[in-house]
Amino acid sequence: MLQEARWKLEHFAFRTIAAMIEMLTVRQTVRMASGLAWLFADVLPKKVSRYNVAYDNLKNSFPEQSDEQIHETIRKMWNHLFRLVAELIQFPRKITLESSREVIRFHDRHLAVEALNTGRPVFVLGGHFGNWEASMTTFGLFGFRFGVVARKLDNPYLHDWFMKAREVTGHQLLLKRGGWDGMVDLLNHGGNLGLLCDQDAGKRGVFVEFFGRPASTNKSLALMAMEYNALIVVGYGIRVEDDLDHARWVRFEIGCEELIDPNEIESDDPVTEITTRYSQALERAIRRAPDQYFWVHRRWKSEPRVRRKKEKSDLGKKAA
Repeated sequence: MLQEARWKLEHFAFRTIAAMIEMLTVRQTVRMASGLAWLFADVLPKKVSRYNVAYDNLKNSFPEQSDEQIHETIRKMWNHLFRLVAELIQFPRKITLESSREVIRFHDRHLAVEALNTGRPVFVLGGHFGNWEASMTTFGLFGFRFGVVARKLDNPYLHDWFMKAREVTGHQLLLKRGGWDGMVDLLNHGGNLGLLCDQDAGKRGVFVEFFGRPASTNKSLALMAMEYNALIVVGYGIRVEDDLDHARWVRFEIGCEELIDPNEIESDDPVTEITTRYSQALERAIRRAPDQYFWVHRRWKSEPRVRRKKEKSDLGKKAA
């Protein structure tokens, strides 16, 4: 009973805040996000805001940058993330097929469209970068439906709200836990998948270079693409320059960074080659707008086994 009451209270609080956010103008949304970004980057304890995680990730990825530059990127990152949440709430009334020309500009759109018209399954891969919800919304508006893989929220009422928000343009939500059968069924019927591919994959992942360091990356995406003869589109959706004096809505650039055909891979280890290529493509996209990447994620949490063994050996030598 207490759990149910808490879920309902959280849902009520969220819907109240969401109703207020829906009424905000672009300028008001920017001001709100800027204030919250200042709070997270400059006021809250670093442990609470995971500041040190973001700082370490950025310092290792951009060693040439000063502490001031890294701090500015962290502040802009929080600004972006708060705007992303607000935009997700505002999308249903802001982005329509009719308004898409005002809101969206495309980069190498033909690569994605041609892939989606081949009759082969397509994996659209992205990361926690830019506004990935804007990309999925746009695909749906233009009639390209996907099975979107996401984690189930603990609160069932909030989960239902986010599920409806993602499925309003025709997509099907597939849960990470228990969703494997749904993914297989979708692929067997020639369907397409939309996935975020930049999370740490633990010990079972394949280590590939990402911003100059080995990162454990999910190898099942490459295996599934090979098994189902699927094309891989590495895409992004970044927020572009604001025009707060004239724009009724923010603008995004949705682009295809690379198209990967597993049938054209010539390698003794095609899984690692495919995984490396889509990781490098995602890195190139992130470098265009690094402040729109989720740097507080522990992307490099897992370390290659060889490195761990070497560190233990070095410790043993020092102890001796």
